[in-house]
Amino acid sequence: MVLLAGDLFHDNKPSRKSIYQVMRSLRQNCLGEKPCELEFLSDANEVFDGAFNIVNYEDPDINVAIPVFSIHGNHDDPTGDGHLCSLDLLQVSGLLNYFGRTPESDRIEIKPILLQKGNTKLALYGMSNVRDERLYHTWRDGGVKFFSPSLQMKEWFNLMALHQNHHAHTESSYLPENFLPQMLDLIIWGHEHECLIDPRENPEMGFKVMQPGSSIATSLVPGEAVSKHVAIVSVTGRDFTVEKLRIKSVRPFIHRELVLAEDDRFRKLAKVKDNKSLLTDKLYKVVNELIEEAKEEWLSIQDPDDPPEETPLPLVRLRVEYSAPDGGKFECENPQRFSNRFSETVANRKDVVQFYRKKTASRKSEFS
Repeated sequence: MVLLAGDLFHDNKPSRKSIYQVMRSLRQNCLGEKPCELEFLSDANEVFDGAFNIVNYEDPDINVAIPVFSIHGNHDDPTGDGHLCSLDLLQVSGLLNYFGRTPESDRIEIKPILLQKGNTKLALYGMSNVRDERLYHTWRDGGVKFFSPSLQMKEWFNLMALHQNHHAHTESSYLPENFLPQMLDLIIWGHEHECLIDPRENPEMGFKVMQPGSSIATSLVPGEAVSKHVAIVSVTGRDFTVEKLRIKSVRPFIHRELVLAEDDRFRKLAKVKDNKSLLTDKLYKVVNELIEEAKEEWLSIQDPDDPPEETPLPLVRLRVEYSAPDGGKFECENPQRFSNRFSETVANRKDVVQFYRKKTASRKSEFS
């Protein structure tokens, strides 16, 4: 099976081209005559709330070889008339199973999908995205209820997919791990973009957490420059193993910080009068080196027996801290004008460079 922890689409009103490509991919890769060996033990009416309350691989009219189970994220959430989202369309077409709905943010009931293969029993929990502050207070006030299998409770492997902030942006704008029940064995944490695919144990709660991250770089920040992976999780009884697979199709992306006053290539320029052109030329060389580094790193992970026809234009972000030592000055070119120099060699041709000054602590007057 394939498990998605939300944000299959970037927008809750995806373009027709996006829907077409996703439906095409699901049909090509997940439909087929190979029988699905997962025995579905739940009441479908309890865990699905769509037009057809049946797991898709048990539908006699569809041949599903690899079932897909997905919750919704904050980007592909239900809206509008009928409170439908893109996942409802994919479910009604029989291409995936949309579960973990959260129709009421102040009263959430989480019922597992019960699956069995051989002697291994899997309880699959899902909670689609809820606004973080609202979820925090609902959970704190006892408004979240987990249901568990009534028989052979100790034999089930409890797996949960959710889509919330993982780290505290404010006191209540995230989901603390210790809110989750200790009965869980593994949590697949969606929403956060940084790929932290290796399972990390929470020593207080006893469960493990995987954060697969986004499958592409969606913003030019350091966390997005980390290698992107998917994982094959193999569950046997109450144990599991993880095989990491690096995504080779991701556009190359490199993010680098540069402090001019601390770099030997630039430090002396602060004392040079009218140094803008000299500084620009040196930064131009740095960016070109980063472009080559990004390309080489991308090519190094490709299959040598099936080399790509061309290398995609890389994403390059250079953050330049240009505070100068006393008595000096770094004269920086307009960042957009500088970035336009790379319009043929990078994908983010408008914002390659970002100039900023070091923050200085403001002192309050002793008389204030």
